[in-house]
Amino acid sequence: MGVSRLHETKNAACVCGLAASDLGYISMSNAIDELTAKFRQACEESGENEQHVIERLKQRLHISRNVSQEYEETLSFGQRLADRIAIFGGSWTFILLFLAVLALWVVLNTVILSGLGSSFDPYPFIFLNLILSMLAALQAPVIMMSQNRHAAKDRIAAEHDYEVNLKAELEILALHKKVDTLREQQWVELVAMQQEQIRLLTKIVDDRKSN
Repeated sequence: MGVSRLHETKNAACVCGLAASDLGYISMSNAIDELTAKFRQACEESGENEQHVIERLKQRLHISRNVSQEYEETLSFGQRLADRIAIFGGSWTFILLFLAVLALWVVLNTVILSGLGSSFDPYPFIFLNLILSMLAALQAPVIMMSQNRHAAKDRIAAEHDYEVNLKAELEILALHKKVDTLREQQWVELVAMQQEQIRLLTKIVDDRKSN
Protein backbone atom coordinates (compact mmCIF):
# COMPACT_ATOMS: atom_id res chain seq x y z
CA MET A 1 0.00 0.00 0.00
CA GLY A 2 2.90 2.35 0.74
CA VAL A 3 4.29 1.83 -2.80
CA SER A 4 0.93 2.69 -4.36
CA ARG A 5 0.76 5.86 -2.28
CA LEU A 6 4.22 6.87 -3.49
CA HIS A 7 3.16 6.28 -7.13
CA GLU A 8 0.14 8.48 -6.56
CA THR A 9 2.45 11.20 -5.23
CA LYS A 10 4.71 10.97 -8.30
CA ASN A 11 1.73 11.07 -10.65
CA ALA A 12 0.42 14.15 -8.89
CA ALA A 13 3.84 15.81 -9.30
CA CYS A 14 3.88 15.02 -13.06
CA VAL A 15 0.39 16.43 -13.50
CA CYS A 16 1.43 19.58 -11.67
CA GLY A 17 4.50 19.91 -13.93
CA LEU A 18 2.42 19.63 -17.10
CA ALA A 19 -0.07 22.11 -15.77
CA ALA A 20 2.76 24.51 -14.98
CA SER A 21 4.12 24.28 -18.54
CA ASP A 22 0.67 24.92 -20.02
CA LEU A 23 0.12 27.81 -17.66
CA GLY A 24 3.58 29.16 -18.57
CA TYR A 25 2.65 29.31 -22.26
CA ILE A 26 -0.68 30.91 -21.45
CA SER A 27 0.93 33.38 -19.06
CA MET A 28 3.45 34.40 -21.76
CA SER A 29 0.65 35.19 -24.19
CA ASN A 30 -1.28 36.99 -21.49
CA ALA A 31 1.81 38.94 -20.50
CA ILE A 32 2.35 40.06 -24.10
CA ASP A 33 -1.28 41.10 -24.43
CA GLU A 34 -1.15 43.05 -21.18
CA LEU A 35 2.08 44.80 -22.12
CA THR A 36 0.84 45.76 -25.58
CA ALA A 37 -2.39 47.07 -24.08
CA LYS A 38 -0.47 49.15 -21.53
CA PHE A 39 1.86 50.41 -24.23
CA ARG A 40 -1.06 51.53 -26.36
CA GLN A 41 -2.57 53.32 -23.38
CA ALA A 42 0.73 55.02 -22.55
CA CYS A 43 1.19 56.21 -26.15
CA GLU A 44 -1.64 58.54 -27.06
CA GLU A 45 -1.03 58.10 -30.77
CA SER A 46 0.67 54.88 -31.82
CA GLY A 47 2.57 55.37 -35.06
CA GLU A 48 3.06 52.94 -37.90
CA ASN A 49 6.27 51.62 -36.36
CA GLU A 50 4.60 50.87 -33.03
CA GLN A 51 1.67 49.12 -34.72
CA HIS A 52 4.09 47.02 -36.78
CA VAL A 53 6.03 46.04 -33.66
CA ILE A 54 2.85 45.09 -31.76
CA GLU A 55 1.54 42.95 -34.62
CA ARG A 56 4.86 41.13 -35.03
CA LEU A 57 5.10 40.65 -31.28
CA LYS A 58 1.62 39.14 -31.04
CA GLN A 59 2.38 36.80 -33.96
CA ARG A 60 5.73 35.86 -32.31
CA LEU A 61 7.64 36.72 -35.50
CA HIS A 62 11.04 38.36 -35.93
CA ILE A 63 11.28 42.00 -36.94
CA SER A 64 14.93 42.41 -37.89
CA ARG A 65 15.82 42.76 -41.55
CA ASN A 66 18.57 44.17 -43.77
CA VAL A 67 17.27 47.70 -44.32
CA SER A 68 20.48 48.76 -46.06
CA GLN A 69 20.04 46.16 -48.78
CA GLU A 70 16.35 47.02 -49.15
CA TYR A 71 17.20 50.70 -49.56
CA GLU A 72 19.96 50.01 -52.08
CA GLU A 73 17.54 48.01 -54.23
CA THR A 74 15.23 51.03 -54.56
CA LEU A 75 17.92 53.38 -55.93
CA SER A 76 17.82 54.42 -59.58
CA PHE A 77 20.79 54.51 -61.96
CA GLY A 78 21.18 58.28 -61.52
CA GLN A 79 21.21 57.98 -57.75
CA ARG A 80 23.81 55.22 -57.85
CA LEU A 81 25.93 57.29 -60.24
CA ALA A 82 25.68 60.31 -57.95
CA ASP A 83 26.82 58.22 -55.01
CA ARG A 84 29.81 56.92 -56.93
CA ILE A 85 30.77 60.43 -58.04
CA ALA A 86 30.50 61.67 -54.45
CA ILE A 87 32.63 58.78 -53.21
CA PHE A 88 35.27 59.42 -55.87
CA GLY A 89 35.20 63.18 -55.23
CA GLY A 90 35.93 62.63 -51.54
CA SER A 91 38.86 60.25 -52.00
CA TRP A 92 42.62 60.75 -52.05
CA THR A 93 42.66 59.45 -55.61
CA PHE A 94 40.63 62.44 -56.79
CA ILE A 95 42.76 64.87 -54.78
CA LEU A 96 46.04 63.53 -56.17
CA LEU A 97 44.71 63.43 -59.75
CA PHE A 98 43.34 66.95 -59.37
CA LEU A 99 46.68 68.27 -58.07
CA ALA A 100 48.49 66.50 -60.90
CA VAL A 101 46.20 68.09 -63.52
CA LEU A 102 46.63 71.54 -61.96
CA ALA A 103 50.42 71.18 -61.87
CA LEU A 104 50.51 69.96 -65.46
CA TRP A 105 48.24 72.81 -66.57
CA VAL A 106 50.44 75.45 -64.89
CA VAL A 107 53.71 73.99 -66.16
CA LEU A 108 52.33 73.56 -69.67
CA ASN A 109 51.14 77.17 -69.95
CA THR A 110 54.01 78.88 -68.11
CA VAL A 111 57.06 76.89 -69.16
CA ILE A 112 56.51 74.71 -72.22
CA LEU A 113 53.96 76.55 -74.38
CA SER A 114 54.90 79.99 -73.11
CA GLY A 115 58.42 79.60 -74.56
CA LEU A 116 56.90 78.66 -77.93
CA GLY A 117 54.51 81.59 -77.78
CA SER A 118 51.43 79.36 -78.11
CA SER A 119 50.10 79.26 -74.56
CA PHE A 120 46.31 78.71 -74.66
CA ASP A 121 45.76 79.86 -71.03
CA PRO A 122 48.50 82.24 -69.87
CA TYR A 123 48.82 83.60 -66.35
CA PRO A 124 46.50 84.31 -64.41
CA PHE A 125 44.85 81.18 -65.92
CA ILE A 126 41.38 82.56 -66.58
CA PHE A 127 40.25 79.49 -68.52
CA LEU A 128 41.39 77.24 -65.67
CA ASN A 129 39.37 79.30 -63.18
CA LEU A 130 36.31 78.93 -65.43
CA ILE A 131 36.74 75.15 -65.57
CA LEU A 132 37.19 74.93 -61.79
CA SER A 133 34.08 77.05 -61.20
CA MET A 134 32.02 74.84 -63.51
CA LEU A 135 33.38 71.72 -61.83
CA ALA A 136 32.50 73.06 -58.37
CA ALA A 137 29.03 74.12 -59.56
CA LEU A 138 28.32 70.59 -60.83
CA GLN A 139 30.01 68.69 -58.02
CA ALA A 140 28.24 70.49 -55.16
CA PRO A 141 24.66 69.42 -56.11
CA VAL A 142 25.81 65.85 -56.73
CA ILE A 143 27.41 65.70 -53.28
CA MET A 144 24.29 67.21 -51.70
CA MET A 145 22.10 64.61 -53.44
CA SER A 146 24.29 61.84 -52.08
CA GLN A 147 24.24 63.33 -48.58
CA ASN A 148 20.43 63.56 -48.66
CA ARG A 149 20.18 59.90 -49.62
CA HIS A 150 22.59 58.91 -46.85
CA ALA A 151 20.50 60.95 -44.39
CA ALA A 152 17.35 59.15 -45.57
CA LYS A 153 19.16 55.81 -45.23
CA ASP A 154 20.23 56.72 -41.69
CA ARG A 155 16.63 57.63 -40.80
CA ILE A 156 15.40 54.26 -42.07
CA ALA A 157 18.13 52.48 -40.09
CA ALA A 158 17.24 54.49 -36.97
CA GLU A 159 13.54 53.61 -37.33
CA HIS A 160 14.44 49.94 -37.74
CA ASP A 161 16.70 50.06 -34.66
CA TYR A 162 13.82 51.63 -32.74
CA GLU A 163 11.48 48.84 -33.79
CA VAL A 164 13.98 46.14 -32.82
CA ASN A 165 14.73 47.78 -29.47
CA LEU A 166 11.04 48.28 -28.72
CA LYS A 167 10.21 44.66 -29.51
CA ALA A 168 13.16 43.43 -27.44
CA GLU A 169 12.13 45.61 -24.50
CA LEU A 170 8.52 44.39 -24.59
CA GLU A 171 9.65 40.76 -24.84
CA ILE A 172 12.04 41.17 -21.91
CA LEU A 173 9.26 42.71 -19.82
CA ALA A 174 6.96 39.85 -20.82
CA LEU A 175 9.61 37.30 -19.83
CA HIS A 176 10.07 38.99 -16.45
CA LYS A 177 6.33 38.89 -15.89
CA LYS A 178 6.20 35.25 -16.94
CA VAL A 179 9.05 34.31 -14.61
CA ASP A 180 7.36 36.09 -11.70
CA THR A 181 4.07 34.34 -12.46
CA LEU A 182 5.73 30.92 -12.75
CA ARG A 183 7.62 31.51 -9.51
CA GLU A 184 4.41 32.29 -7.66
CA GLN A 185 2.70 29.26 -9.20
CA GLN A 186 5.62 27.00 -8.31
CA TRP A 187 5.53 28.14 -4.70
CA VAL A 188 1.81 27.42 -4.50
CA GLU A 189 2.24 24.02 -6.17
CA LEU A 190 5.22 23.19 -3.96
CA VAL A 191 3.24 23.94 -0.82
CA ALA A 192 0.31 21.87 -2.16
CA MET A 193 2.62 18.94 -3.00
CA GLN A 194 4.20 19.06 0.44
CA GLN A 195 0.82 19.08 2.10
CA GLU A 196 -0.29 16.13 -0.06
CA GLN A 197 2.89 14.21 0.77
CA ILE A 198 2.45 14.91 4.46
CA ARG A 199 -1.14 13.71 4.25
CA LEU A 200 -0.14 10.51 2.45
CA LEU A 201 2.76 9.82 4.81
CA THR A 202 0.52 10.44 7.80
CA LYS A 203 -2.01 8.01 6.39
CA ILE A 204 0.68 5.37 5.76
CA VAL A 205 1.94 5.72 9.33
CA ASP A 206 -1.60 5.47 10.71
CA ASP A 207 -2.25 2.34 8.59
CA ARG A 208 0.92 0.70 9.89
CA LYS A 209 0.03 1.55 13.45
CA SER A 210 -3.42 0.11 13.02
CA ASN A 211 -1.97 -3.09 11.56
